[in-house]
Amino acid sequence: MPDRIVITAATGNIGSKLAEILLSKGKRIKVIGRDDKKLEAFKMKGADVYEGNAEKASDMKRAFMGGSALFALIPPNYAATDPRAYQNKVGQAYADAIAEAGIKEVVNLSSVGAHLSEGNGLIAGLYDQEQRLNSMRGVSVVHLRPGYFMENLFWNMDSIRKSGIAGSPLKGDVALPMIATRDIASIAAVQFLVGVEGKSVQELMGQRDLTLNEATAAIGKAIGKPDLKYVQFPYADAEKSMVGMGMSLESAQLTNEMNKGFNEGIIKPSTGRKPENTTMTSIEEFAQHFAEIYKKGG
Repeated sequence: MPDRIVITAATGNIGSKLAEILLSKGKRIKVIGRDDKKLEAFKMKGADVYEGNAEKASDMKRAFMGGSALFALIPPNYAATDPRAYQNKVGQAYADAIAEAGIKEVVNLSSVGAHLSEGNGLIAGLYDQEQRLNSMRGVSVVHLRPGYFMENLFWNMDSIRKSGIAGSPLKGDVALPMIATRDIASIAAVQFLVGVEGKSVQELMGQRDLTLNEATAAIGKAIGKPDLKYVQFPYADAEKSMVGMGMSLESAQLTNEMNKGFNEGIIKPSTGRKPENTTMTSIEEFAQHFAEIYKKGG
């Protein structure tokens, strides 16, 4: 069991939940983020904090010092005009810092479809990171490969309010392994508590496979809109919308490549559903959480 756990992207959905779990277990942690103010709450609970830029190898080397284990998450940067170069820059910064700090255990957040080196959009960067970490001698690594985040459904709040529909470029009838980020954090915490050994992969497939038609129906029921429908948007329209929200054209194109991969059955788990890759939170439970935020105007 590691003495001190370093958590990257600690203010995000997964990192923040992981930090809370480990603190509740009395573990020593160091949380890393780009905004010291957002890290303050963890400091008040006893965590060490480090404000740093994941793209700067020097920052990560200082941040990882004193740690024996690491939660590694490459934070998304949708404004990057060369997203793959960004992913590799951060990934290499992590690897260099792991080596210099002498970290021996890594829980790496990857993704379903990361067994593929191409045709999967931004997930290809996670394939690269898996290979990079696997090549490190004397470092035990488990790669967590979760499915489609339930939290992605939050992107539909505006369209539900303004247009009365939910939608994305994904087909409404394609079953996806859909998972809540709190379940990913829980599994990551367990990995640290029992210890990481060797090099391995753990796919995380959520409580059950769901289509976006089914997920939208659950959301609609929870927010008092039982007739809420899911609509598949054309790729070109989705690309234009993503760019309009501040995403670089290159990131939007790679996101659409990922969407096509899901639609065409290219991106899917490499193993079947088993008790060990099935998690707790159902879409019905998540829909209640969605409804709470929706009704508050979030």
